[in-house]
Amino acid sequence: MAEDPNLLVGSSTYDDAAVYRLNDETAIVQTVDYFTPVVDDPYTFGLITAANALSDIYAMGARPLLALNIVGFPCKTLPLEVLTEILKGGADKIKEAGALLAGGHTIDDNEPKYGLAVTGLVNPNRVVTNAGAEPGDALILTKPLGVGIITTAIKGEMADEAAYRAAVDLMAALNDRAARVMSEHGVHACTDITGFGLLGHLSEMITAGGTGSRIFLDQIPVLAPARRLAEMGLIPGGAYRNLQYLGEKLHWDKDIEEVDKLILADPQTSGGLLMAVPGEKAEAAAAALRAAEVNGDIIGEVTASEEPLIYVAR
Repeated sequence: MAEDPNLLVGSSTYDDAAVYRLNDETAIVQTVDYFTPVVDDPYTFGLITAANALSDIYAMGARPLLALNIVGFPCKTLPLEVLTEILKGGADKIKEAGALLAGGHTIDDNEPKYGLAVTGLVNPNRVVTNAGAEPGDALILTKPLGVGIITTAIKGEMADEAAYRAAVDLMAALNDRAARVMSEHGVHACTDITGFGLLGHLSEMITAGGTGSRIFLDQIPVLAPARRLAEMGLIPGGAYRNLQYLGEKLHWDKDIEEVDKLILADPQTSGGLLMAVPGEKAEAAAAALRAAEVNGDIIGEVTASEEPLIYVAR
C-alpha cells in the first residue's frame, strides 16, 4: 500500500474505498465498481449497478459527490438503444443520490459491462471503516439476504414476478438513509454486503478489527422467495466458493441445514450495510433505521477472540 500520512484508508482494512485527507475538515473517498447484467432490462440494470457502486461511499460514512461511467459494450451485436437505457438508469440513480454525473469512458467489449467510479466527501474524523468493531458491539443488517439466489432463478426463468420485483427493488435501493442513521449513532465499523455474502464480509470486518463474532440464524432477514428457490437448487456458484473459502473460520450449531449456510454465503448485489454498533446504542439505532423505512435487524454481536471466528447459532 502507498505510504502517505494523508491516506487514511487504503487496502489494509479490506475496505472497498480509499480515503485521502485534504485538510482537517475534508477528506475524499474514492471507489470503483462494475459488473455484467444481473437482469435483462437495461434501464433496471443501470439503476442497480449505480446503487451498488454508490454503496461503498455510504459504507464509509461519506456522501457521494461525483460519478464517472465505466462502460464495456458490444457495439456490433447490440443496438445502442440498450446502452442508452443502461446509462439513463445509472444517471437517474446518481441524481437520486444527490451526486453529479461528470462523464466517463466506454470501450467495445464482447458483453455489456457497466459501473461507476465515485468520489465522495467526509470529515476525516468521521470516517467509518471495516476495522473498528469492538467486543460487545451489536451487528445490525439493513437489507435482507437472497438476491443472488433470486437472480440465479431469474436467469433460469424460474422466478415469478413477485420474486423478481422483491430482488430488483432491494438491489436498486440506495443505502443513503441507512448511512445517515449510522452517522448519528456512533458506529464503530461498517461494510456493505456484496459478492462475498454476509459471512465473507463479516469475516473481513472481524479480521480487520482483531475480533470474533456470533450471529443468530433466526434473526437474519431473508427475502421470502429465496429459501424456497435455494431448496430447488437455484444457488449461485459463488455461494459455494464463499463457504469453501471461509472453511474453518465458521463454527455452526449442529441443527443448521446446508441450505441455510448457503443463504448466509449468497453473493449479494447492492446489498445492505452491516454495522458494528456499540451495544448500548443498538436498540436506538435499530429503531431509527426502521423509522427511516430501512431494515434494522440486530443479527448478532462482536466477541473477543484471538482468531477471527464466526459462530452461527439458532
